[in-house]
Amino acid sequence: DTSPRPRPEAAELAGAMRALYLPLPQADAAAVISGVASKSLMESAGFQVACEIRARWSRRRVAILCGPGNNGGDGFVVARLLRQAGWPVRVGLLGNPGGLKGDAGLNAQRWSAVGGHVEDVSAELVAWGALAVDALFGAGLTRPLEGKARMAVEAINTAQIPCVAIDTPSGVAGDTGCVLGGDDGVAPVCALTVTFFRPKPAHVLLPGRDLCGEVVVADIGIPRNVLSALSPQSAINGPGLWSLPVPGATDHKYTRGHAVVFGSGLTSGAARLAAAAARRVGAGLVTVVAPQAARAEYLGDAPGLMFLAIDNISISDVLADPRRNVSLIGPGFGVGPETREKVLELLQMGRAVVLDADALTSFAEAGAELFQAIQAADGGVVLTPHEGEFHRLFGGSPASDKLTRGRKAAEVSGAVVVLKGSDTVIAEPGGRAAVAVNGPPWLATAGSGDVLAGLITGLLAQGLTAWDAACAGVWLHGQTGQKAGLGLVAEDLVAAIPEVLQFLSPTDKTEHF
Repeated sequence: DTSPRPRPEAAELAGAMRALYLPLPQADAAAVISGVASKSLMESAGFQVACEIRARWSRRRVAILCGPGNNGGDGFVVARLLRQAGWPVRVGLLGNPGGLKGDAGLNAQRWSAVGGHVEDVSAELVAWGALAVDALFGAGLTRPLEGKARMAVEAINTAQIPCVAIDTPSGVAGDTGCVLGGDDGVAPVCALTVTFFRPKPAHVLLPGRDLCGEVVVADIGIPRNVLSALSPQSAINGPGLWSLPVPGATDHKYTRGHAVVFGSGLTSGAARLAAAAARRVGAGLVTVVAPQAARAEYLGDAPGLMFLAIDNISISDVLADPRRNVSLIGPGFGVGPETREKVLELLQMGRAVVLDADALTSFAEAGAELFQAIQAADGGVVLTPHEGEFHRLFGGSPASDKLTRGRKAAEVSGAVVVLKGSDTVIAEPGGRAAVAVNGPPWLATAGSGDVLAGLITGLLAQGLTAWDAACAGVWLHGQTGQKAGLGLVAEDLVAAIPEVLQFLSPTDKTEHF
């Protein structure tokens, strides 16, 4: 029976997407050890790909490009099932069919048994097809595409025909999302990628995410307990990783935390946006610490905001009240030695600290001093750099693996690092990492990052750990961007926070169980 199987429910699919799992060969091996036949896994993989194709496209000519390994074996299964369903199919293979081993060789023979022919991978084969299936290499490839494989992929992109990738688009590194070979490399632009068991970093990190198109995670019979045995350290960021603080009947403003936001007298907008976000996300109190001359500017449109003049007081004076349990410094604060001094003082106070924007740039080329202070700090610390700030603070090339860069930065600094972008990476010193997939492109607007810093600050004030506050803040930021929609400005993100929080209310969660 080659009819499409029912699609999984949205909640089930969301659950599958929570844990990023990279080494599918290890999962295959573990499944085989647990008693699942390897040929059954390959048959299931090909069946799922064929079903997803038939669910999206009408019958048409399909050019299937097979590699010499198990990814190619999956392609032979797809070819056989589509042919049996009446679709015109041609199969191209890199190499000699006689050289195929194991399950791939078995499924090449099954393809021949139904009258299938095997030819070379070529641009002519691609040109014949109205749909291409990339079964060349998948996630395991470690070198750039070359020779016939490269020519065929270039032909797919030139012709702009729909392409379905099995596992990952060939030419994309499964563990990084980077195109192998960099600017000189090539990978197919796919309409659909069907992967198995769990998604991989290539499906969520740019540029791989854009090359994958729609991603379907298919169940091919790998037991669920395989995942726990492999102890994955990466996840797709979402509510399954953390829980938002829920105020109880006896809570009051002081039990919900008191956040401090440091602002300047020249560019108040950034700190005002951050303070507004911290209040909206649930901090009981928020105080802006800024020059007395800017008091009216900060309080004019925010009567619920508190203000403390910084002119003649020290950091220890600001935090003399132990209920002030988290500080944010950086947005619009200014770059220079004064900012460095205040950051170092804050880190000595034993409270949680969020460092953003100017607080990071002030330590450009002096990261070691900052990292030493963070590692000696008693409170949780979150750093929220964009790529430019990250490069100034940590060095390295933005073209390299973002997941590894985020993890290394967290390890070196001792802080939770939020490396911002369309594929924001959150990493903590112990190696755990999460990737955001819900941030729309229109978040790229002035003040958006200030709102994110305020969200994280407000969640820290309510008692979340630095890791949980960073992950939850990034997710809420993306959701508010989706809620506000095209044309948003940063103020719209703040306004959208209550509606997004309502969606995650305890009542809603209970109704979904």
